[in-house]
Amino acid sequence: MHFFKHKNGVLHCEETSVESIAHDVGTPFYLYSYRTLVRHYQAFDEAFKDLPHLICYSAKANSNVAVLRTFINQGSGVDVVSGGELFRALHAGADPATVVYSGVGKREDEIRYALQERILMFNVESYQELHVINGVASTMGIQAPIALRVNPDIDPKTHPYIATGIKQAKFGIDVDRALEWYREAQGLPHLTIRGVSCHIGSQLTEIGPFVEALKRVKELVLKLGDEGIKVEYMDLGGGLGITYHQEEPPHPQEYASAIITEGKALPCTFIFEPGRVIVGNAGILVTRVLYTKEGDKNFVVVDAAMNDLVRPTLYGSYQEIVSVTAKQGDEMVADMVGPICESGDFLARDRAMPCFEPGDLVAVMSAGAYGFVMSSNYNSRPRVPEVLVKDGVFHVIRERESYADLIREEHIPSFLEE
Repeated sequence: MHFFKHKNGVLHCEETSVESIAHDVGTPFYLYSYRTLVRHYQAFDEAFKDLPHLICYSAKANSNVAVLRTFINQGSGVDVVSGGELFRALHAGADPATVVYSGVGKREDEIRYALQERILMFNVESYQELHVINGVASTMGIQAPIALRVNPDIDPKTHPYIATGIKQAKFGIDVDRALEWYREAQGLPHLTIRGVSCHIGSQLTEIGPFVEALKRVKELVLKLGDEGIKVEYMDLGGGLGITYHQEEPPHPQEYASAIITEGKALPCTFIFEPGRVIVGNAGILVTRVLYTKEGDKNFVVVDAAMNDLVRPTLYGSYQEIVSVTAKQGDEMVADMVGPICESGDFLARDRAMPCFEPGDLVAVMSAGAYGFVMSSNYNSRPRVPEVLVKDGVFHVIRERESYADLIREEHIPSFLEE
């Protein structure tokens, strides 16, 4: 459930009119509901109350420091995949002992930074990475806490770009080779084995793949125990989907029940890395209609574009289009497109939508995850602001970029000044 509702014909975020926010901050902008963020986090956390667990919110879904702080204040740790995300998490107040570092391409400087901050553990993705972490820890004279991310070769039944637990994916190591690698890790002097990690994909709408993956990883944990290798943490990643259109993903309680049934006998603390399921429907992108074009194909041109929200272009994904001011009467079938000079610049294609007119405000729903974090300055477009509503008050948690921001880090060399 989210707190974006029409009241008296105008879309509100909690008790605040979206129209009034647009008047004050301009368009386009991202808008998040604090109440929804907290509600979704608590629903997920509460679902696992009968299982020893740690929630590590997946920063890649939405890494604004105010959003991170919201979850940290609720008791969350953070799952990061870069030195920059680690910096954000620490700046937002995360306890390093609740930070998990995932990702296939950790640089030595990032590994050193994470070790200096004493994070909970690295999820190791390759044989070479295992030895690099050991080497960096050796130069620092410390032990590096690690888990191996195993690839159980489970079809998650999601978009191929976000399927991460199949053999063809770049992520993780073959589960059938994991025991061998754990033996290798146990013999490296500057590594401490803390857990096993597994993440099979994103936007999953069925429980079956999660349970099947847990069964395969559970077998590995039992084998490790037989060899005297203790596993403190079972990291099952994230991936639980949300409703964008007609999907019917399981409720976190249903997901938790299945995981608890299969995993309760394991003497581990479970780590979960939810992202989209918490923030996806807690945010929208607000944009304004600039022009309409009617003909053999109809277009609604808005001031938001693929550089602001790339999911429709990248994944062909569906984002619901809602008029901020409720419209009655006829609809039209049109593409909603932005100002970018690319034919792939669209927010919706061949979609039935209200008969919009220039000046109308539009809400692109379910944009809280993989929205702003994937935005860019393509076509030299300043990135948009992010706004958070709580208790009837809106807060700008990221300022709109200016034209000056676009060139702030650029320099004209002296030879071009001649």
